Amino acid sequence: MRLYNQCPVVFMAGFSSPFVDLTVTSPPYDDMRTYTEQVEWNWDAFTAVADGLEKVTKPGGVIVWVVGDRTINGSESGSSFRQALYFQEIGFRLHDTMIWRKSNFSSPEKVRYHQTFEYMFVFSKGAPKTFNPIKDRANVCSGKVGSFGSNTVTQRDGGKKVRPRKTNTAFGARHNVWDLKTAGQTQESKRWKHPAMFPLELPIDHILSWSNEGDVVFDPFLGSGTTAVAAARTKRLFVGCEIAEEYFDIAIKRVSLEEENT
Repeated sequence: MRLYNQCPVVFMAGFSSPFVDLTVTSPPYDDMRTYTEQVEWNWDAFTAVADGLEKVTKPGGVIVWVVGDRTINGSESGSSFRQALYFQEIGFRLHDTMIWRKSNFSSPEKVRYHQTFEYMFVFSKGAPKTFNPIKDRANVCSGKVGSFGSNTVTQRDGGKKVRPRKTNTAFGARHNVWDLKTAGQTQESKRWKHPAMFPLELPIDHILSWSNEGDVVFDPFLGSGTTAVAAARTKRLFVGCEIAEEYFDIAIKRVSLEEENT
């Protein structure tokens, strides 16, 4: 477990070869939050981080990029999409566009539907070397052979190919929309004072999905240390950077408490 009170771009520049199996992070997108040490987050800052991640990510490695957009003058910024396209430009695959669907929202909208989700872009450097699907979705057809209707796959020409039927298990793999509480609902953000936390369950489940025990997990925007704690609980190695000293101290405390209790 290695945590650095350092700019992630500077940190990543110090490596000549890739060492990261999985990155799980949420950048300070747009200017939706005020941090204790306000650092300018613009396109150049983003591309510097993305380029650094391309350098340190192993072949087959994965990046989970949790991001949203601010509404400015009545229009969503679209920063999330531009970032996703840039990751593709520098050689990553957009392996999956996942959704973190929250069970509440921060404020009601008067001119549009309430905003209740964030994107979880999953980028991979080539084909992902690891995928351990979480199978906790209750199967309504458990124990039955096949499902309702014919089990077919639509071909490119519009034709149908029949697939063999299998007995349905009690639980199937999750879909790519995850229903997770916010850190406010789980009380995590009240205990650890940070303005933009995601719940511990989010990095735990991504770490379980895209890496194996002993792999290296990285978070270039460490914040309060949620990904670090998730890595400790899932028996992964961890490296993280946080430029704000106040948040870095919180992360150190969280990790120390986690290690004491394991």
